[in-house]
Amino acid sequence: MKAIYRRSILACMIAFSLVGCATMAPEYRRPESPVPASFNNEKADKGTVSVNEMGWRDVFADKKLQSTIELALENNRDLRTAVLNIEKARATYRIQEADLFPSIDASVSNSAARSLTGSGNSTSVSRSAEASVGFSSWELDLFGKVRSLKNEALESYFATSETQRSTRISLIAEVASDWLAYGAYQQQLNLAKKTLESREKTLSLTNAKKEYGLVSSLDLAQIQATVDSARVDVANYSVLLEQSLNALNLVVGTAVSKELLPDSVESPSDVTLAAVPADMPSEILLKRPDVLSAEHTLKAANADIGAARAAFFPSISLTASAGIASSSLTNLFSSGSEVWSFVPSVSVPIFNAGSLKASLDVAEISKKIEVADYEKTIQTAFSEVADALSFRRHIGEQMDAQQSLVKSYEKSYTLSEARYRNGVDSYLETLDSQRSLYSAQQTLISLRLSEKKQPG
Repeated sequence: MKAIYRRSILACMIAFSLVGCATMAPEYRRPESPVPASFNNEKADKGTVSVNEMGWRDVFADKKLQSTIELALENNRDLRTAVLNIEKARATYRIQEADLFPSIDASVSNSAARSLTGSGNSTSVSRSAEASVGFSSWELDLFGKVRSLKNEALESYFATSETQRSTRISLIAEVASDWLAYGAYQQQLNLAKKTLESREKTLSLTNAKKEYGLVSSLDLAQIQATVDSARVDVANYSVLLEQSLNALNLVVGTAVSKELLPDSVESPSDVTLAAVPADMPSEILLKRPDVLSAEHTLKAANADIGAARAAFFPSISLTASAGIASSSLTNLFSSGSEVWSFVPSVSVPIFNAGSLKASLDVAEISKKIEVADYEKTIQTAFSEVADALSFRRHIGEQMDAQQSLVKSYEKSYTLSEARYRNGVDSYLETLDSQRSLYSAQQTLISLRLSEKKQPG
């Protein structure tokens, strides 16, 4: 009997050796990139760090902003969810991988049965005890079905991991954007307060002149309107400043202390823009986490085809056990006899009303969908980078022109105010110059914010 048992073990070992590493999934080939080979960036930044080597601290150099981002990385709930999703995907992969190996269990049983004998009332009691070790319904992966499902789970895990990276990058960008927006609204509020203070002084002076009949009631009413308008702007920017702080606290996941909030966005040290070389290849997009996630999802769909193909072939399962048995539990390990069982089974699909073919069609169509999604992801990434590079090429000109416009309006306002005080012009010309200057200053603040929110 021992020889028979050894032959059973040998048969199991042969079965293990028959389980190959191949699957019936089609050979994976990365789709051709649907975008140009390079971005044709005309302005090269020589002697700079490679874009691939840059971290977020190289892009955002302000110490307060860095501390705020670190706070968000510790407390943001979306990022926590993304990390937990990775752990969930990793566990799912481990479960799927475990199906490649038999699950071995040990069992001990004791049974007693009472039965009547003959035609009288005599009875007999039979007892039996058994202890065994074995495995049941272990599927031999001869056609790669289980291995294809394991590969699908692995690629899904990789895709989830890249999604977490993408979430982390998006979080950093959102924190920086909200942090800079708070500084911009603070600067807009300061500008509105200064404008209100200036207009209130002008109103006070005009009131004094009105008493002596030096200005008309129309001039006084126009100046009063500018004061009220400035008061409205102060109130609006106060609300926007508080709302921007609430948005920043939400994305960070906790209250941001005053020590970490920006004073303004005028300092050039707030953000260091990433240096981009000329003719940067679009191949760099393949390393973006969103593109990598889409590719891993495509690979998972490719593995699903292998599992769908393998379903057309026979499924071979093994159930085996070995142990000892005795008529009584007390003598189980001392006088028991050896027992064993080896039960192979083969399941062959014969008729399924086309469900297997339909499942294969679904898997192949799903792969085509993932190919389209992968190409769309690359196109979207190319468009985003191209837009950022275009902005970078022209932001310098915009800034120079806007700063020059502000200086021109400052000069125009100074001259028109002097002419008004000397009685040469009415206050209408001064009012127009004042409005133009205020608008140009607001635009300059917004342009500075846009510049710092575009790391390229």
